[in-house]
Amino acid sequence: MNRVPSGAPSNNRKERLNLIATKTKTKVCALACTLVLMASGGALAGCSIGSGDKANEQQSATAQKAGYTFTDDLGNQVTVSSHERVVAGMGSFADIWELAGGTLVGASDDAFADYDIDSKAEKVGDFSSLNAESIIALEPDFVILTGNSTGRGGGVAQTDLKDTLQAFGITVAYFNVTVFEDYLRMLKTCTEITGDSAAYKENGEKLAQEIDAIKKKAQGKDPGSAAVLTTYSGGTRMQSSSSQTGAMLAELGAENIADTNKSLLSDYSLESLVKADPDFIFLLPMGNTEEAAKKALEDQTTSNPAWQDLTAVKKGHVVTLDPELFLYKPNDHWADAYEKLYEALYK
Repeated sequence: MNRVPSGAPSNNRKERLNLIATKTKTKVCALACTLVLMASGGALAGCSIGSGDKANEQQSATAQKAGYTFTDDLGNQVTVSSHERVVAGMGSFADIWELAGGTLVGASDDAFADYDIDSKAEKVGDFSSLNAESIIALEPDFVILTGNSTGRGGGVAQTDLKDTLQAFGITVAYFNVTVFEDYLRMLKTCTEITGDSAAYKENGEKLAQEIDAIKKKAQGKDPGSAAVLTTYSGGTRMQSSSSQTGAMLAELGAENIADTNKSLLSDYSLESLVKADPDFIFLLPMGNTEEAAKKALEDQTTSNPAWQDLTAVKKGHVVTLDPELFLYKPNDHWADAYEKLYEALYK
């Protein structure tokens, strides 16, 4: 998918993410290139297509003729014989499919509202309650769904659609994507299906090199402890290192207080946060509107006098995270998310 940077702020998600990317890309890429050169003994790898690349392309072309078989994240063996008409049940999955060089005939509502997909596709309902009839009416060859029963919106049950769709001869695959490695695995599978190996290099391998460079900068450093709080109208939740943001912080050296005191995950209170007193606090406001999210954040945290006693508050180490990178899946902007957290911890 082409993502063209814009010189001015925009309401378009792709353009906003491109503005974030342009601020960090140069220094991340420079370090990544240095590391690649060191690893290859100074040779400029990837400047031309070698015999190995040609062989991979030939194998990929052969796979397209015979269909592509793989095991999805729920352990199902899936064979995709055609991918001309594809439906995605999650906005982030729709985006990944396009990044893999594919197009869509249908997608969940958030693909249009949150991910600005390029395909001229039809809406098939909210990702938490997909409309099976709408999907079937599009006569898809392949449907991409989430196997995760939790997450934003709560109680996603796309696994219930499997038997219905397969009864109509529709191929179904399930993916679970939380961390960058999950994204990379799904992108690899999708590019194997589409046969677009260049898309995997651009939107997968290149990102992996940039992220490795960022993590190498953090090696040997100890930023201290951290807490990741998600605030929404119904309360506040703390995230562990198994979450999207928590995993990135752990890879950058931060100690998540919820990993050592797991009761915080189910029984969070401001008093418990004050007792743990982390060095950093990362806030991720959620709400139907930005105003509602900010109000929930203020009501549940910052308006309480005890908030001012926290070490992170006194040191200015309270960071409100951008939902574009930390609530939604950043996909081809994962490196930007890592860089933002690195700067918060070490700059």
